[in-house]
Amino acid sequence: MRQSRGKVYLIGAGPGDPGLITVKAKECIQSADVVVYDYLASPVLLDYAKKEAEIIYVGKKGGDHTLTQEKINLLLVEKAREGKSVARLKGGDPFVFGRGGEEAQELLSYGISYEVIPGVTSAVAAPAYAGIPVTHRDHTSFVSFITGHERPDKKESRMQWDIFAKSDATLVFLMGVKNLSNIVTKLMEHGKPSDTPVALVRWGTTTRQQTVTGTLDTIVDAVEKARLKSPAIIVVGHVVSLRDELAWFDKKPLFGKKIVITRARAQASGLVAELNRLGAQCIEIPTIKIAPPEDKNPLEAAIDHLDRYDWLVLTSVNGVKFFFDTLFEKGKDVRALGHLKFACIGPVTKERLADYGIISDILPETYQAESVVDAFSGLDMTGKKVLLPRAKKARTILPEQLTRMGALVDEVTAYETRLADEGKDLLIDMLKDRDIDAVTFTSSSTVTNFLTLLDGQNLPALLEGVILASIGPITSDTIRAKGLAPDIEADSFTIEGLIEALLEHYENVLPGVADN
Repeated sequence: MRQSRGKVYLIGAGPGDPGLITVKAKECIQSADVVVYDYLASPVLLDYAKKEAEIIYVGKKGGDHTLTQEKINLLLVEKAREGKSVARLKGGDPFVFGRGGEEAQELLSYGISYEVIPGVTSAVAAPAYAGIPVTHRDHTSFVSFITGHERPDKKESRMQWDIFAKSDATLVFLMGVKNLSNIVTKLMEHGKPSDTPVALVRWGTTTRQQTVTGTLDTIVDAVEKARLKSPAIIVVGHVVSLRDELAWFDKKPLFGKKIVITRARAQASGLVAELNRLGAQCIEIPTIKIAPPEDKNPLEAAIDHLDRYDWLVLTSVNGVKFFFDTLFEKGKDVRALGHLKFACIGPVTKERLADYGIISDILPETYQAESVVDAFSGLDMTGKKVLLPRAKKARTILPEQLTRMGALVDEVTAYETRLADEGKDLLIDMLKDRDIDAVTFTSSSTVTNFLTLLDGQNLPALLEGVILASIGPITSDTIRAKGLAPDIEADSFTIEGLIEALLEHYENVLPGVADN
């Protein structure tokens, strides 16, 4: 029987913004058995991989190589020989200074089948995000892509500095930050005017993007002053002067703001995605983990006897998730809920319930337990049995008030919030370095656990200048109870409301553009 042969896909992962990945590249990642990725390939793209896919990091930066190129080549051959589909993720485009050609040659020498999936190169994308078109009819009609450093074992340089200097083309140097002084010197030595505009764009297309501009005779000092390091591209030419007019990415309302997300990672994607869209750099340091209760018996018992209840009250999307997870685990489905009436706190909880085909009978005007009580006030709850599946630690006002109205409330633990401390060291280091602009809190438990991570630290000094953003009054009260003051409180107690509050706070603050 013929041995099955694998295949390698040399994929351009784009310049950093995960939204710039191509449709074909995404499909290849989704179907791959093995994903081999580089330093400059966005880790977000790994989320597309199958759960059972083998993920291998082979990043190389500044002389620090996880694997040499030769060993990477052999790794691709080895995995393909095992009959596996291999997605080789390379930053930018694999054939634009990506050594994809070398990998393809190695695969061919072993008879391994491969395909090339082109990607958006940083040579075009980074300038575009900085407001610099690499071609423009009023400035230049052609562009040159140039390596910022040649391979060290070359006996003789092939850099044609005289041609570069005399050309009106836009010159884009990749991987040349450490060699900037030499590049500038060579261009001017060969006749390039010293007042030629220059820009360096670091982490182009990402929320970490930093742009420094100047001229050939000033750019080295400007870069040193800005402490700009690799990865960055260098753009030389008159098109750089268009940045003042065309800059758009770094004019986003939250551009450059470093915002800590304390929400559980599984629930943070919507908040992170929207803040990223607005230009913020999100630092995910979840302070809580959402987990099933240690003792599931009370919830399971309630589900076994759903016929006893008249109402099901759901106070969060987590309550919805864990209730239905347990319902299905017990071999039941939504037909078991046909006799019940439903009440929800918040539109997001209502939407999550609707995902199961159920419309909430009650949705309070605001997103607090007090409003649920008000919503029930017009109903006769005497003797009505209410099932309330929610967090292990929760405010008592809802069951207490429903009980006063004559209801028989059965409160059961559907899930628990536990301390997550994996990001503790990073959080403390960033706070000490004054490298955080704001911290978002989406519940009282995120506040409590956040401060637990900082236990033993000098809080007033550590949080000086850091904006504390709360999703609503209950969370704000928890912040105050800890001796701190919230700087921002959402009017609408939702993720959307929290984002709006952040925007309103920063609306009069000019974007932190790093031009010199």
